[in-house]
Amino acid sequence: MTPEALAALHALCFTHPRPWSAAEFAALLAGPGVFLVTLGDGFALGRAVAGEAELLTLAVHPDARRRGLGRRLIARFEAEALARGASHAFLEVALDNAAARALYHAAGYAEAGRRPGYCTAPDGSRIDALILTRALGR
Repeated sequence: MTPEALAALHALCFTHPRPWSAAEFAALLAGPGVFLVTLGDGFALGRAVAGEAELLTLAVHPDARRRGLGRRLIARFEAEALARGASHAFLEVALDNAAARALYHAAGYAEAGRRPGYCTAPDGSRIDALILTRALGR
């Protein structure tokens, strides 16, 4: 997927935090350790450095949700992270994003911490983010 296609799908999936631009995707993809996995109408963007992997973002087209695509993308992200030498993965998710939290919990991620006021809601208020983590390869 091109940075433009990634940005278009991201815009369909996110209002807060705000969707990322094509330029932001291009810059991330050019960064060290960054990798993209795609499947059907979705993608996961990650980074693996020094034995840890971070899921930067995951997007599934609204019309393709609730069919297991998100879980399959997480599995592909984890497989690629393992191949790049990561033993643990982590991510941040907005406290009010119940659907994503349920997806990550079902994939074996557990809360490791909290970032107070990390995300901005559409009304400008601040929302905590949960830091979730999972050991890979188990």
